[in-house]
Amino acid sequence: MTRFDPAWLDSMYNNRLLVPDFPVHFANWVRLSAQARASQHCALDLAYGPGAGEKLDVFQAPKTNTTTKAGAPVVVFIHGGYWRALDKADHSFVAPALNAAGATVVVPNYDLCPAVSIPDITLQMVRALAWTWHHIARYGGDPGRITVIGHSAGGHLAAMMLACQWSVFEPDLPADLVKNALSISGLFELESIMHTPFLQGDLRLTDEQVLKASPAWLPAPRHGQLYSVAGGDESAEFKRQNALIQAAWGRPCVPIAENLPGLNHFSMVEALGQFALGQTGHRLHSLALQLLAKTA
Repeated sequence: MTRFDPAWLDSMYNNRLLVPDFPVHFANWVRLSAQARASQHCALDLAYGPGAGEKLDVFQAPKTNTTTKAGAPVVVFIHGGYWRALDKADHSFVAPALNAAGATVVVPNYDLCPAVSIPDITLQMVRALAWTWHHIARYGGDPGRITVIGHSAGGHLAAMMLACQWSVFEPDLPADLVKNALSISGLFELESIMHTPFLQGDLRLTDEQVLKASPAWLPAPRHGQLYSVAGGDESAEFKRQNALIQAAWGRPCVPIAENLPGLNHFSMVEALGQFALGQTGHRLHSLALQLLAKTA
């Protein structure tokens, strides 16, 4: 097993220390998310499974002449927080810009470590995606046009959803249920995370779980593509993880592995919502729209 320096790992992965003004970002997320829930056509706290944390929100695309008869493209956005923090309600802010682009947006919750393990959370997201495929048509979405986007721990889960063998979970699900995925500041090998001191008490990762839940150590998906991005202002480890998944799965599967200049771990997800740095037309938002166009 590789030897890891504990202090160095904490310095690489503790984003709240790397971005001292993180409370400002979180406050903006809460404020803008409340505005999104008030302004968008949405259905909140829909159950996708039996667990208390297995709820999701749906933000419907506006009915326009660009929406096909089969329905709007669907984005399932999975939030971050190192599998141990945050909530779907903190991330409603991603919906308006994607709704404006014609997409229906699903934002699922999941139970948090240490009450559950990362493989448990992965299976919860499988259930959320299966629910989306079965039910999204009633909310104006096309179940044949699902793209998954995730941030940080959610970026890890987005890659896991692209690699999922759907028929093993439910025989009637299509093999290409997830058409494409976008990972924002994702984590693709969990051995480093297992050895990071500030995370160990909550995540409680085992060698078996690391093998089971590290996307870079799984076979490349047979269907779809993954776009992977990290912030130019993020740590060397996040940039390494970003390059790793392209090396592991290959360029045909991961044609995009970019470090986006001027963005840190928290402003990255804001760029998806088109308000990072007070600007519009972000490269990250454009990449999301490219993936949606591939499902047409």
